[in-house]
Amino acid sequence: MKLAIRHLSLRLQQFTLGIDVDLQHARTVIFGPSGAGKTSLLETIAGLRKPDTANISFNGQLFDDTGRNYSLPVRLRRLGYVPQYDSLFPHLSVHRNLLYGRPKDHTLEFHHIIDFLEIGHLLDRHVRLLSRGENQRVVIARALLSAPQLLLLDEPLTSLDAKLKNAILQQLQALHREFGIPMLFVTHDVAEANAICEEVLLLQAGTIIGRGDPAKLLA
Repeated sequence: MKLAIRHLSLRLQQFTLGIDVDLQHARTVIFGPSGAGKTSLLETIAGLRKPDTANISFNGQLFDDTGRNYSLPVRLRRLGYVPQYDSLFPHLSVHRNLLYGRPKDHTLEFHHIIDFLEIGHLLDRHVRLLSRGENQRVVIARALLSAPQLLLLDEPLTSLDAKLKNAILQQLQALHREFGIPMLFVTHDVAEANAICEEVLLLQAGTIIGRGDPAKLLA
């Protein structure tokens, strides 16, 4: 993959997010403390925030070019976004949540994803009755079923106990091998970063202060 984020500037409450980087690794972690700008960066890539300046492209497809006042609509970016907080529709069943927004020309087999994430027994359940771990599996499955070219995961393991965290972490480790979809993974947890990524970006107060091998940078 090649995600090019050039001349990105986004004014936030405490600082200005300023990013200029090319990413090529299939599993990249954006690492930093709370409030460093990690979520804002993901939301800008996804098209949910409008930057002050930016030229963003993925595998040659232009997402944003503020110089030409161009922004590709969110639905056309083909990004699977897993937000930090609950995003399932509470009035729908798990099955209907999974099918919501699924493109007609989808390329990923529904039952393959359901089996991979081990949620087949949850399809008829109301989302209000899901545990936190079950909820996260469903959210990840829905992102995969959108047939994304890139997954954006914003601290998907937050508030899980150690057993559930390890179980979902193992599935995320296997996800790229299984489906071939690259991912950006936001976390402030060193163990998660070491388990998931090939490359880590260290973000502090909106600025990249380091990048490279997580085993060295996060030691």
